[in-house]
Amino acid sequence: MTKLNIGFIGLGNMGGPMAANLVKAGHTVTVFDLNQSVVSELASQGAKAGVDAAQCATNADVLISMLPAGKHVKSLYLGNNDNNGLIEVLSKNTLVIDCSTIDAESARVVGNALDEQGIRFVDAPVSGGVAGATAGTLTFIVGGEQTAFEKANTVLADMGKNIFHAGDIGAGQVAKICNNMLLSILMAGTSEAIQMGINNGLDPKVLSDIMTASSGRNWTLELYNPCPDVMETAPASNNYKPGFMVDLMAKDLGLAMEAAQQSNSLTPMGSMAKNLYTMMQHQGAGSDDFSAIFKLFSK
Repeated sequence: MTKLNIGFIGLGNMGGPMAANLVKAGHTVTVFDLNQSVVSELASQGAKAGVDAAQCATNADVLISMLPAGKHVKSLYLGNNDNNGLIEVLSKNTLVIDCSTIDAESARVVGNALDEQGIRFVDAPVSGGVAGATAGTLTFIVGGEQTAFEKANTVLADMGKNIFHAGDIGAGQVAKICNNMLLSILMAGTSEAIQMGINNGLDPKVLSDIMTASSGRNWTLELYNPCPDVMETAPASNNYKPGFMVDLMAKDLGLAMEAAQQSNSLTPMGSMAKNLYTMMQHQGAGSDDFSAIFKLFSK
């Protein structure tokens, strides 16, 4: 496989392991983050430490970003009052892959602005959590032109197992928030059902086995049971250590509600899930795994 010069900006809980897997795949990876300690950690694994974001973007075959919100992505690429943005330094030969989970409109604004300069862009939010990022088994949900997707695919395959082309720029973001809205609803419903069983004298593991083999079967029952001590590998059995934090689920549900409003979509279940996760944040559980919603229903 062709080894590429890759810039990687944003080395948080997800970005760090993703960049590390690109290094392991043999690419030349230049990394940057405002947190110098994570840059040093990646450098110790074989990456090049960038002095700033512009150095990561200069002469890169592929530039990947993994940032918290749409405003950060727009500022990075398009600039603000303090800087001109990477659009000023990116080559037309560079493919930009933004793996952040942001609103679809921000992805489209950035993608269209880069396209006007002849720079290819895809949005490629991920699913799979920190464990998937570390293991290189993430799911990437990509929005962008077919040719850009095909080039991105060769790089994403070094960080993930399932790669989907959802449609044009922004489609990756829409598909991601649809998935996470459904996941939040499933987690809340599964928690509610298991706790009702417990309240009526059932063993939660036996009940979970029954539902997994019945029509209530879903991903949370099979792989991420929210009840402590039912599934040894689940965060629930490790004091709800994330995993995927409540704060992140609440953020994604906020994006889902924005998209629902813009498209005039009815999302009563998603809205209720958003309220429940916001309630958890107000109770100080924002850093818990999102499966900790089980505690809302327990006596």
